[in-house]
Amino acid sequence: MVNFLLERTAPLPLDEAWRRLTEWRRHGDVVPLTRVKVVPPSPTRVGTLVVARSGIWPLAFDDPMEVTVWRPPTDTAAGLCRLEKRGRVVTGWAEMEVRTGPGGRSRVVWREELAVLWLPGLFDPLLRSAAVYMFGRAVNRLLRME
Repeated sequence: MVNFLLERTAPLPLDEAWRRLTEWRRHGDVVPLTRVKVVPPSPTRVGTLVVARSGIWPLAFDDPMEVTVWRPPTDTAAGLCRLEKRGRVVTGWAEMEVRTGPGGRSRVVWREELAVLWLPGLFDPLLRSAAVYMFGRAVNRLLRME
């Protein structure tokens, strides 16, 4: 199991940074070999299920994640979304926090705990490096997409 933290600053208002990060289907546009399904489709709320299908048949798997905290940002409070991974292959959780950053920009903090079934702890450093690269790239792309 690995834990990692990503921080980004974007020249966006809070609500726009939040929207770009939490339009779940867009995650499938920025993560290779991934499609995303959301149940119910919208609006997101506690209990929403986000299912990322990753890989190429026959090596594809579902990564179902349930929204357990949903607090969009306000003028006075940071936004926070927590997803609990409910799958058999990938477990853990992810949190996305969007708050006011320097110069009126948005500050994004992404925290994640990630475990992959059958992957021994010996591979944790490799898993952490791959996750930081992949999720960091995805967050960058999501924040740049209109």
